[in-house]
Amino acid sequence: MERTLILIKPDAVQRGIVGQVMSYFENKGLKLVGNKMMQLDDALLKEHYAHLADKPFFPGIASFMSSSPVVVQCWEGCEAVEVVRKLCGVTNAREAAPGTVRGDLAMSIQSNLVHASDSLETAQAEVPRFFKEGEIFDYNKQNYEYLYAPDEKA
Repeated sequence: MERTLILIKPDAVQRGIVGQVMSYFENKGLKLVGNKMMQLDDALLKEHYAHLADKPFFPGIASFMSSSPVVVQCWEGCEAVEVVRKLCGVTNAREAAPGTVRGDLAMSIQSNLVHASDSLETAQAEVPRFFKEGEIFDYNKQNYEYLYAPDEKA
């Protein structure tokens, strides 16, 4: 099973729709294995957005992402990274398909409610960036083994 990171961004927290966002992943059958609220500081934002830190729009991203607490989550499931990315929809919310988090609930490119790991390699770096040892839980979810065909079990 794969694990992936979700950041539920300040716009979702401020709009009071964290539960609605989470329901997309729960309804798909993914397993929530890590969940917490935190205020992102400059050091963590620079590390997380290192690939954008030298761009002229980075200060705006940092300001937005630190404007409110975020909800940090780790989800687990078969092909979780790809599944979560599809559930989130494309980055530009106005172009996101209906039935996705961004297509149904988001407003713009910046106010797009969620960050999701874009690859398994990225997820493997991002999850430990936001979760310390002991903050990710391994537990049996009732009927979880029946959500996937036997040949898909990892």
